[in-house]
Formats: sequence, structure tokens, C-alpha cells
Amino acid sequence: MPKTEVQTEQEILRSGCGLLDRSERGKLALTGPEAKAFLHGQVTNDVEGLQPGDGCYAAFLTHKGKMQGDLRILDTGEELWLDTERATLQALFTMINRYKLGSDLELHKRTLQQGLLSLIGPEARTIAGADDLPEREHSNARGEVDGIPVLLIATDVGVDLLCEAERTEQLAEAVRARGARDVSHDAAEALRVERGRPRFGLDMDDNTIPQEAGLNERAVSFTKGCYIGQETVARLHYRGKPNRHLRGLRLSGPAEPGAELRLGEKVVGRLGTVADDRALAIVRREAEPGATLSVGDGETTAEVLELG
Repeated sequence: MPKTEVQTEQEILRSGCGLLDRSERGKLALTGPEAKAFLHGQVTNDVEGLQPGDGCYAAFLTHKGKMQGDLRILDTGEELWLDTERATLQALFTMINRYKLGSDLELHKRTLQQGLLSLIGPEARTIAGADDLPEREHSNARGEVDGIPVLLIATDVGVDLLCEAERTEQLAEAVRARGARDVSHDAAEALRVERGRPRFGLDMDDNTIPQEAGLNERAVSFTKGCYIGQETVARLHYRGKPNRHLRGLRLSGPAEPGAELRLGEKVVGRLGTVADDRALAIVRREAEPGATLSVGDGETTAEVLELG
């Protein structure tokens, strides 16, 4: 049976280096002596503990502990650089603007000013000239690719390159010349599903508490000071068991994101990201690994898988 285009691209991601333009992501920056302290009090992870060249992943929440969005935070030495899903950029911008009054900091828009390219795969570091970049996710350092200034950012699957927007295509051509090959969004999403990493707006939403999406280890500090929504997150972590969990699914046939998932007659969740025969979903805890769920009209079933 001939391979699909996405399957061929997935082979590139596993053995070479794929290139994907993610410049559409929402991008902001904070500068000023109180930038760290301010953001530390707004998001779930430890921002004050970051050193230049470090970074972290975090969520920003309502007072009831429900997610408004997630973001990557980088301490570049000159600023705190933030990126988030484009759909949650306005919520992040509004939150910072609302609560920064009285703080000695400035908020800068960067979405249109900067390009963002992802190099994905085992050859990414070599092609980016980032062999000396620490492997720890979110580590970042200034560098150059064929004379183009970039910020090199370590990811879980390779290296991201941040540059001036007007040089994005020039940078893309430079890494293509070094061996990177264009891949589709679908191929990159399939790899994300395989790695069990949920995406806001697809696998989690404004009814999700971080622990339900399996984010506590990556996105939440339980030793930092107070932040918005902390009480709910801490109470669930120390005293309770979440009613829902992020799970992987193996599908028996075609299915659409958002389709109902049923265990017997009971609706236990909705389908999140779908990538070929694999998917992610936040489902009720009774849908344990090994269970079989009905999807949508019941023509397709889903085996519940443990992640991690």
C-alpha cells in the first residue's frame, strides 16, 4: 500500500529535519525591572526563578482555576518573551494590561514583528547550528544562521528559530539549503499526538483545570508564591482526584474532532486532536486505559491508552 504524504513527512520528522513556519503564533514581550515579579504572580509556573537563557511552559487561569490559555516564557536576558496560541493572544494581552497597572514594566507586541520557524527531528540542532544549545526544553541563546540573527530555542522535538519577520523566508531558504525539508501542519500535529502533548483550543479549553490535561509536571510550580487560580489547582493536587484525565486513543476508523465519546451509554468526553488512527481527549476517569469507547454515531470505536 503506497505511503500517504503525511506518512512520508513523519519519516522525515523521525530521521531527518522537518521545517514548519509557526509565525502565526501570538507573540509578546515584557521588559522592565518588575516584569518577572509581575508575571510570576499571574501564571502557574516559576518565572522569578528563571535565569537568562532559561524558559518555562505555563498556563494562565481564571480565579476558579480554569485555563484561559497556555504560553511559553523565555528569559532572553533582555526581556521576557512570550508566545501563545493565536486564539488566546488577546486574552493574554488583556490579562497583562489589566493587572500591570502600578508595575514598572512595559508590554510589547511582537506577533507581526517576528517570524518563528520550527525545525523538527534528530537533525534539527545540526542544521540550526545549535549543537551547543542546552538540551533542556525552553533553553535559548542568540545565534546566527548564514548571517541572519536568530534566537535559538530548544523544544521537545528540535529547535525553534525566532527572527525578524521580514527575514523569515530568507531564514527558511537557509535551513532548506542545509537539509531541512518542508513538512505539513498535519505531520507535526501527528507527532504531537504521538507524544501526548495537548493543545489549547483542541484538546483543552476554558473548562479545563491544568491537572486534567496532565500539565502539572510541565506547567505548574507548587513551591512558588500565589498566582491567580492557585487555590483550586493546589487543592485538587493535594486533596482530590480529578474527574477527568488526558488520554490517548487508538481509533478503529475515521472520526472528527469534537465527536462524543461514550462508555456504554454514558458520555465521558469529546474527541480532541485526530491524527490518522490516533487521537487525544480529556475523558472522565471511569474511561480507564484498556476501555473501548464508542465515537460519534458508533461506527468507530476508540481504545483508551495511557500516556507517558
